[in-house]
Amino acid sequence: MDYYKVMLVDDEEEVREAIKRRLNWEELGFKVVASAENGEEALEKAEKYLPDVVMSDIHMPFMDGLTFCRYLKKQLPGTKFIIFSGYDEFEYAKEAIRLEAEEYILKPIDAEELKSVFSRLKKRLDEEYDRRRNIESLENYYRESLPILKEQLLIGLLEGRINAGAIGHYINEYNFDIKAPFYCVGILEATAISENDRVNPQLLAISLKQIVDEQAGKDVEYRSLNYLGSVIVLGMLKSTKEHQVFTSFIDSLCKLSSKIMGVDVSAGIGRTVGMLKDLSRSFAEAKDALSYRMILEDNQAISIQDVEPGFTNYFALNDDQINNLIREIKIGTKEKLSEVIDSIVRNFVNSSITIYQLQLYFMEIYVEIMRLARSYELSVEQIGNLERDVYSEIKKFTTPEQMKEWLVEISLLLRSYIRKERQDSTRLLVEKAKEYIKERYADSDLSVDTVCSFLGVSSTYFSSIFKKDTGISFVTYITGIRMEQAVHLLESTSEKSYIIAGMVGYEDPNYFSYVFKRVYGISPSKYRSKQENTI
Repeated sequence: MDYYKVMLVDDEEEVREAIKRRLNWEELGFKVVASAENGEEALEKAEKYLPDVVMSDIHMPFMDGLTFCRYLKKQLPGTKFIIFSGYDEFEYAKEAIRLEAEEYILKPIDAEELKSVFSRLKKRLDEEYDRRRNIESLENYYRESLPILKEQLLIGLLEGRINAGAIGHYINEYNFDIKAPFYCVGILEATAISENDRVNPQLLAISLKQIVDEQAGKDVEYRSLNYLGSVIVLGMLKSTKEHQVFTSFIDSLCKLSSKIMGVDVSAGIGRTVGMLKDLSRSFAEAKDALSYRMILEDNQAISIQDVEPGFTNYFALNDDQINNLIREIKIGTKEKLSEVIDSIVRNFVNSSITIYQLQLYFMEIYVEIMRLARSYELSVEQIGNLERDVYSEIKKFTTPEQMKEWLVEISLLLRSYIRKERQDSTRLLVEKAKEYIKERYADSDLSVDTVCSFLGVSSTYFSSIFKKDTGISFVTYITGIRMEQAVHLLESTSEKSYIIAGMVGYEDPNYFSYVFKRVYGISPSKYRSKQENTI
């Protein structure tokens, strides 16, 4: 790393400039990338510049240095703090220690002391950076995490949450030996024989998996994992004929486990599938088969082929796709929304489901869209434009393209309504903030936090929309309002400058004069004299 980024925060420009000049920053391995005159401005700049080190005064207007550091520590946890102050007070030092500040320096700041502070800080930062960059350490961590990653991948496949195109990548990336011509899923569950046998179901599942793994390689190749109090067994078959072998294997596991553990153990087995992307189908069928244990004997494997011999194409509406659709309607682009809808329709077409199932699935999607519409409290007219006789419309579909066009039309219509609603609510929020500021600019405690508390929104969100709407930051805006009022009072009253300072929200008359001079180029008293001479 060439240098570490530093941000200086002090309400006096002369102090900030003096600190900049005191050190040869590049020689020490640092660079001053930003400076701010108060905590609120510093928070905005920190988000943009991402400093490694922040050097902040304690006493500043709007937001003091310690409060600023507390906020920034949440926003950028890795940032180092150097606190400086003109006050040698124990409470300040104690709070600085609590915030894990690197140093607490008293003004006036000595150049040699400052150099020593940053030299020590450079060493600490280098050590941390080297640790993070230690490739060997990262690789060891990755290798240690592989068993968990493989298990998460298998769970994702069973639940149907892994994109089909990404499965091969994950298998290769994790070096996961899971490839086979065919697959079949079995689910084993252990339950206490009587209600008096109070056994933790998670402990039962762990014991059950241990027994399952002890049988490895005896009958069929498989992978197993604990899953929500059950044990999942993934059979890796050489042919579809091995389905019966796998069923017998699971059945023997049920009887062996029941005998060893003294509990009832039942299992459900799904149909054979030829691709990993279809594991979720076999998994769902295994769950269905297991539900039959209530009407069959315990301690046996139940195959879905035995209890539901009439094969029907199984298709489950993918929650991820529905969530993606809702997300793209709310915040996505038209192009991305169209892609998600295309994926949903393609899923339907490739599943070979019946027309009746298709109609049910489209109605389910429509219900989710209308639920989203109502959550935004759209107008009666807007809701009316979305409401329609869904069943009658989808019965008219003859091509996948018609299905897609229908879904795109409704989604885009809702998307446009939501955007208008969001724009209107954002604009209203900013207007409320402006009114609030206009009424309370004379309050010295007025800050972004008090405004956000009144509006009921977070300061991060508010600062973002306020700047986007007005083109300036909250601090700049409120300063402008206060300066306008100060000018008005200087021109229309004979009040002293220090009185006017308090009337426009500044407790410190010196700071008021400093801000006024920075905005108008002259002090308040000279501004009044100039106006009187002009008259």
